[in-house]
Amino acid sequence: MSDNEPAQQAEHPNYPSVDQSDRTLPRNLRQSGDPGIEMLVSTRVRKSPFFHKSFDENDAWRATVYNRIYHPRGMVKPEDGGMMEEYDALVNRVTLWDVAVERQIRVKGPDAEDIVNYVITRDATEIEEMHGKYVILCNEDGGILNDPVLLRLSEDEFWFSISDSTLMQWLQGVNVGKDFDVEIDEIDVAPMQIQGPRSVDVMVDLVGEEVKDIPYYGLMEAEINGAPVLVSQTGFSGEKGFEIYVRDAMKNAERVWDPALESVRDHGGMQVAPAHHRRIAAGILSWGQDMDHETSPFQVNLAYQVPDDKEADYIGKEELERQKELVENGEYPFNLKMVGLRLGGEPITDYAPDFWLISDRESGEEVGYVTSPWYNPELELNIALGFVPAEQSDIGEEFDVHLPDKYAEEPGEPVHATVVEVPFKESVNPSAREKAKMHAKEDVTN
Repeated sequence: MSDNEPAQQAEHPNYPSVDQSDRTLPRNLRQSGDPGIEMLVSTRVRKSPFFHKSFDENDAWRATVYNRIYHPRGMVKPEDGGMMEEYDALVNRVTLWDVAVERQIRVKGPDAEDIVNYVITRDATEIEEMHGKYVILCNEDGGILNDPVLLRLSEDEFWFSISDSTLMQWLQGVNVGKDFDVEIDEIDVAPMQIQGPRSVDVMVDLVGEEVKDIPYYGLMEAEINGAPVLVSQTGFSGEKGFEIYVRDAMKNAERVWDPALESVRDHGGMQVAPAHHRRIAAGILSWGQDMDHETSPFQVNLAYQVPDDKEADYIGKEELERQKELVENGEYPFNLKMVGLRLGGEPITDYAPDFWLISDRESGEEVGYVTSPWYNPELELNIALGFVPAEQSDIGEEFDVHLPDKYAEEPGEPVHATVVEVPFKESVNPSAREKAKMHAKEDVTN
């Protein structure tokens, strides 16, 4: 039996026993492991303006493709501590991330607010100028097409800082026949992130003391080394952090990157890969990994993105309101639901190459799969996001997870997993949803 085969074999290696009948395109659950392939670099996939800074000058040793752009996903070699060394720098010091893959789609013109309000589920009219908000865009079936941070620079200008799915062409297609008076383009803006407890000190070095006054999801225009940038207090880590959006990035990338990295190093930090180990602990989702165009917001704890009081029409509204009513009545318009899991096994200290299978403890039947697992040093155990049968998604439910042998407690044997509350570790800047949850607990206590 290989490292990647679960103890119980399904009749077919793609595991059709896991109920994906509510999807047109099933997830590939074949446990193929990591083939150790080499990535081909070619002109078909774009190099960001920071590509040479990460790979030529700062020893990034591996990459993935995100939004059709090469993306560094490993700075510290495994023999030197790997991803967990990068985690330590993030949660205890400060880190610089190359996130130019978050392509910026600008919607600008007299009808900008109208079309944005039509494509997002939340109310765009409530977003103030020079502020942002985490949003989702859904298709008519209620599937999540993208979950960007939406930035509102002015009354008539929005930027979608997109996750890993094409959005510009879809927005342009939506406007065919609608004739909103807007321009929709990808613009020459490349973001980087400064994340960690010393991120404020770095940002003061770069743009001055006024950065301390930016609220969470607030924006500020600034200059770094003579280059114009937009700064937001946001990030993908759950730690204190900022994003720096470099304008005219093909011209200005080095002018901003070099002083940013110098300041990060001066404050004891370093460049790292985007911190999936920390975002999992914070319950932050990754499009393509934890959700896609066939995933309902109600499957992945994003019900708060579907408001009760948005009167304006938006794409997917009718279906999402139908699903909302079903869920509120205790019914599920889907087979599987995302949960948080605490699981046994040896520390998982790198990306999972497969959607590892989840089994029912009593029957042994494969019933779900893990999307995002990692070891958390503070909790001293493995944590994961994963899909289980919706009717078995309550806190305290127990399952088996089939890990590769290198992580298993015993070769070929699954590890025990328990459904727990998400987030596993609170974010430094809690979202409105988390704040509301905290206030609700206070109300009960009082």
